[in-house]
Amino acid sequence: MDQYDGEENYMPQEDDWDRDMLLDPAWEKQQRKTFTAWCNSHLRKAGTQIENIEEDFRDGLKLMLLLEVISGERLAKPERGKMRVHKISNVNKALDFIASKGVKLVSIGAEETSAKEGLLLWCQRKTAPYKNVNIQNFHISWKDGLGFCALIHRHRPELIDYGKLRKDDPMTNLNTAFDVAEKYLDIPKMLDAEDIVGTARPDEKAIMTYVSSFYHAFSGAQKAETAANRICKVLAVNQENEQLMEDYEKLASDLLEWIRRTIPWLENRMPENTMQAMQQKLEDFRDYRRLHKPPKVQEKCQLEINFNTLQTKLRLSNRPAFMPSEGKMVSDINNAWGNLEGAEKGYEEWLLNEIRRLERLDHLAEKFRQKAAIHEAWTGGKEEMLQQRDYESSSLSEIKALLKKHEAFESDLTAHQDRVEQIAAIAQELNELDYYDSPSVNARCQRICDQWDSLGNLTQKRSEALQRTEKLLETIDQLYLEFAKRAAPFNNWMEGAMEDLQDTFIVHTIEEIQGLSMAHEQFKATLPEADKERQAILGIHNEIAKIVQTYHVNIAGSNPYTTINPQEVNAKWDKVRHLVPQRDQALIEEHARQQNNERLRRQFANQANVIGPWIQTKMEEIGRISIEMHGTLEDQLTHLRQYEKSIINYKPKIDQLEGDHQLIQEALIFDNKHTNYTMEHIRVGWEQLLTTIARTINEIENQILTRDAKGITQEQLNEFRASFNHFDRKRTGIMEAEDFKTCLISMGYNLGENEFSRIMSIVDPNRMGLVTFQAFIDFMSRETADTDTADQVMASFKVLAGDKNYILADELRRELPPDQAEYCIARMAPYSGPDAVPGALDYMSFSTALYGESDL
Repeated sequence: MDQYDGEENYMPQEDDWDRDMLLDPAWEKQQRKTFTAWCNSHLRKAGTQIENIEEDFRDGLKLMLLLEVISGERLAKPERGKMRVHKISNVNKALDFIASKGVKLVSIGAEETSAKEGLLLWCQRKTAPYKNVNIQNFHISWKDGLGFCALIHRHRPELIDYGKLRKDDPMTNLNTAFDVAEKYLDIPKMLDAEDIVGTARPDEKAIMTYVSSFYHAFSGAQKAETAANRICKVLAVNQENEQLMEDYEKLASDLLEWIRRTIPWLENRMPENTMQAMQQKLEDFRDYRRLHKPPKVQEKCQLEINFNTLQTKLRLSNRPAFMPSEGKMVSDINNAWGNLEGAEKGYEEWLLNEIRRLERLDHLAEKFRQKAAIHEAWTGGKEEMLQQRDYESSSLSEIKALLKKHEAFESDLTAHQDRVEQIAAIAQELNELDYYDSPSVNARCQRICDQWDSLGNLTQKRSEALQRTEKLLETIDQLYLEFAKRAAPFNNWMEGAMEDLQDTFIVHTIEEIQGLSMAHEQFKATLPEADKERQAILGIHNEIAKIVQTYHVNIAGSNPYTTINPQEVNAKWDKVRHLVPQRDQALIEEHARQQNNERLRRQFANQANVIGPWIQTKMEEIGRISIEMHGTLEDQLTHLRQYEKSIINYKPKIDQLEGDHQLIQEALIFDNKHTNYTMEHIRVGWEQLLTTIARTINEIENQILTRDAKGITQEQLNEFRASFNHFDRKRTGIMEAEDFKTCLISMGYNLGENEFSRIMSIVDPNRMGLVTFQAFIDFMSRETADTDTADQVMASFKVLAGDKNYILADELRRELPPDQAEYCIARMAPYSGPDAVPGALDYMSFSTALYGESDL
């Protein structure tokens, strides 16, 4: 019967050629002549004879007649028709008669053509790559000689320059093939080129006999080619796996290097001095989140997929598991990624806190400058005034006036004590908040405090001097004193009101702005009473003027008790009334801004409260899909990919939420009472969702690879899944060790402790005490399937080496494709056995290394 070693390696057995007389031509000719004479010696008794065995016996009639003459018995009635079925029936009747006499017939029948077809198929396969060669039979397909030349060139390309042959020169082609075959292949010239070219249909059996000589001559090369094909297959798998390993190492190194470069940037907490600089840092961080990180998320996901696919291919090809370089395991990548996300979170919190701090600092610094400017304006000239010795040459009335004036000044000084304390408190807070311009603030505050101490000392000294001369001076103008006493606090009140009306404010909620608005309304409610006080103060001044006019009092200069005059009171009052509507407008605008902020909060919360539960639901659905069985793996894969597409189509909603989040950050909104979801929660959930669906799809793809490579049926996979799900008691997609042991026992395994430990070391190499479904499938498929082994590859190399214990580089280059030959030469160690020759290579250690049984 025919043997097949793959579709490309058809080889008929040598016994087939013997049955069909594909033997030495001289022996065949003698045998034909002897057998023809013997047949005719018997057929003459029946009045007939034969000339050509094949032609005369083809219809079976003369064969049946010959058997009747020899045996003296009558055979079954022959068929007289001319159809092929009638001829086959006659031949089979003759063969049945021979078999009935106890003669054993092997591969003999009317339809027996397997040897011829096998030889024809061998010729077609070997000549397929050659142009102008089309072998369809054993007569006219060989007339141009290219078929013979192609057979020789396919196995011994150095003997014929095939590219110089021409189809229109058959004589040269035939003679070249016959001469080369006789000289180098020990195949005698059985055919004549002129006979083949000059005959419309060359003799089929002569060409078959001659072509069979080529088959026998090249049969050894056929075995070598089969061995080479096996080695090429094994080496191709190994080269592909090595390339996948290199790709993984590079991708892992690149991702880790990016994380290594990025984390120091995120951990840099060097603050900026201005709000604009910190806003730029925040914008740079948004660009990182929006532009730089998403591709790296995809690379991380692809890295895990590539790692799982590589491990699956290694298991399917019976190779040892891939162990990445130190620090480049998937767990190392995940740890580094976790550190990156921790740094991100810390950096974002620091940015927002710094912005709040700078905002507070700017507000305090402006408040400090306003209060300091007011105070410095008030203290201007006070030291010089307190240092005057005018009382020495003044009259009693003037001294009295100076004394009252000083008392008014002391009252004013006491009123300003609160402002000085406020200035010092603001400066202290600026120092505690690490304000960048603290040195200048401190210097200014110190000058104010020093001046304040100096004013206190000078005031005390002048008071003592005036009191010493008070006994000498008794006249005092009560009206001036009353004006000064009432005008000073009123003036101080107006300055405080102007300061408050011009004071900047920072609020973050509607409630806060409403509180400011209420306080402002309460302030406006006090204005009528303040106006009455102003009228009263102005009435005192008018009374003084009336007395002066009435009594013609000679008053030199202004009110001796105060520098405040009615014009100043009116001017400041007008300014207060002018600032009130400005404050109204500022509060209205801020209220509108807070309303907009509240709208942004609600807008973000409405979306986040939908997206957050949606992501959680999808994660739970994926978890259910991964442990349930619905249809074939292809159906599950199609379902998951459609599911993945629906998830990806949800991305615009995430982007819209990112846009709303950016608006919230730009509006400096730091809290949101309408939702518990932050943008960070949504981002992490979204990334986990994408990674989970991609990982689940990859697991199904690996199951398909396992099923196809191991020849596992869908029913077997369903049975494996059903068994796994039954013993996955917690429905987590992972079996614990005891559940796995119970599952194996239920499937008929007789497990001792040592055997179970061995199996657990295969399915749980990390000793976690857990078995995933992929590990379970790999184990079950390994138990039911066969793969290439190191011994098989070693035997193939031994064929190429001609049964030697070593192989030479030239033999590898002759039998293997160039790239795989060089791959073997570069990795094979020198052979050091007692039969070693120069250049001998050790293919045995190389074969075991391919399967992890030694070092490559």
